[in-house]
Amino acid sequence: MLDSMTRINWLAVLAATFAATMLGGVWFTVLFGKAYASILGRAHDPKAKPAPLFILGPLVCSLLTIITSALLMKALDLSSVGDAMAFGGVIGLGYLVATMANTAINPNMPRPLMYSLVSGPYFFLMSIISSLILVAMP
Repeated sequence: MLDSMTRINWLAVLAATFAATMLGGVWFTVLFGKAYASILGRAHDPKAKPAPLFILGPLVCSLLTIITSALLMKALDLSSVGDAMAFGGVIGLGYLVATMANTAINPNMPRPLMYSLVSGPYFFLMSIISSLILVAMP
């Protein structure tokens, strides 16, 4: 495992994490900000500056997800664009979207299905984009 950690391209991991963070910023503010706030039951809240946890938390989670994807891609010897698309799609849907939807289905989430419809595509797309970056920068 330690050998795999040294064989991944850390610059690619950082680039993919940056891309995921930028996509998330645009996705949850510009593209779906109003819908996202409404789904969470916060449409009436004034525009407040988010606490650092809400910026750094997703960044760290994305970094960990992308490191894991990089390790798996190396272990599976994936190197083509097609491999990256398939891997990103399987991981995106099978792990990220499924886990996100499962987390949303709880009594504290006012609209879990709508939350999943807004958030799920972000995680799916983020997984594909990050996998493409990882394969493009071996």
